[in-house]
Amino acid sequence: MVLTPMGLRFRGVTYPCTLGRSGVTATKREGDGATPSGEHRIVGCLYRPDRIARPCDWAVPIRPADLWSDDPAHEDYNLMVRAPYPASAERLSRGDRLYDLVLLTDWNWPRAERGRGSAIFVHRWRGPGRPTDGCIALDPVDLRRITARIGFGTRLIVPEALAARQS
Repeated sequence: MVLTPMGLRFRGVTYPCTLGRSGVTATKREGDGATPSGEHRIVGCLYRPDRIARPCDWAVPIRPADLWSDDPAHEDYNLMVRAPYPASAERLSRGDRLYDLVLLTDWNWPRAERGRGSAIFVHRWRGPGRPTDGCIALDPVDLRRITARIGFGTRLIVPEALAARQS
């Protein structure tokens, strides 16, 4: 999978996608709203079993107490945790449908550098042209189509050249 100015290219097809509200950056920081450039690997798949069927053999269900730590000061920074949790964390079991299906990337994982950014996922978009907080988002039909055809370790390339185009 490669991000291009036109979208996410996968197996010869380019799918429209949205990126972080601050564009692409080579110097990702927590809360900056940017999508990090570089070569990332897909290291997990999460899904809401109350909303969709299991999308692939290696998918893990999201349960109501599942969170993702986004507190750079906490030892579990950029890891999946469970409520109750004493630090800042993003709820994976959201009221909206953005995280019904989530591909986890290895950005700043598994040994996170504090403050370098957390929760960089590939997930459902809010709509065409509506940016994320740093993730890559796709139409839900396209996301399911891609998820069914990838595996653990699939490469996701976000070229640094995309950062220069957005400046």
